[in-house]
Amino acid sequence: MAGLPTREIALFVSVVVIYLVAGIVGVVQLLSRGEKYRRFLSPLVSLAVVLEAVMLIFRAVTLRAVPLTGLFESMIVLTIVFALIYLFFSIAVQQVWFGSIMTWIILVMVLMAGIVAAPASEPYGLAATPWAVAHGVAMVLAGASIAFATCTAALYLLGRRKLKRKEVMQVLGRVPNIEKLERMNLLAVRVAFVLITIGLASGLGLTSMLRTGLVTWLTDPKVISTIAAWGLLGGILVLDRLLLLKANIRAGMTVGAFLLVLFAILGVAVLGVTKHNFSRPRDSVAPVTDMTQK
Repeated sequence: MAGLPTREIALFVSVVVIYLVAGIVGVVQLLSRGEKYRRFLSPLVSLAVVLEAVMLIFRAVTLRAVPLTGLFESMIVLTIVFALIYLFFSIAVQQVWFGSIMTWIILVMVLMAGIVAAPASEPYGLAATPWAVAHGVAMVLAGASIAFATCTAALYLLGRRKLKRKEVMQVLGRVPNIEKLERMNLLAVRVAFVLITIGLASGLGLTSMLRTGLVTWLTDPKVISTIAAWGLLGGILVLDRLLLLKANIRAGMTVGAFLLVLFAILGVAVLGVTKHNFSRPRDSVAPVTDMTQK
């Protein structure tokens, strides 16, 4: 993060502070039953989204391209999409636990983006192809959908636990009812499954343009983790269709899929065990125009 331009550091720090304040407001509203603090969350999240969008605009101007090939930019886009999902659903879901958990998840995602923060890097020519654009957009949207599904799964498990302990007053009016959480979770899982399917299909399209070939692509830890998450989501849908899956097991499997996607997005990059890269440092002198010439 130290290598970022000053204006990007200022914007990023501002975003972190805003989401931290939103998270604190979320905790306060839980402790005070939230009636007079709830109205602050949406404006705070909206302001953070605007600042993140400004950061991406700066990068787009620097690159003269859509800033989506670098991991840092992809993580920022992911947090923006997830925040927009929260803002949309908060219109219909007013319970305080929903807002609190969503804001803290977004804060954690932003902090993870900070871990991989790096100066803007030039995309390879391959990154501008329709296959790459479809792949990048689908996977970012899939990540946001799984994050939302995980939020609903966590709320479901929390509400179920409280109800089993007969602590009804601790969830009444604070957590969406169990049936609504089940529907929201299943919808998000379906959307995530479709988007990852598109992402994997477009990824296969990219392999035809790479010298590395299909085997190398399929054995990349990033791809393996993504396929595992896709299979887990598919298993959820099949078992649910056959009425063989209890809601609490589905919630647990959703969390497992989220962890796999999180590893695919961030873990492999931090560990340096993936070759899944569509950008190069801007000070690179190599006359590379696409990854097939790398």
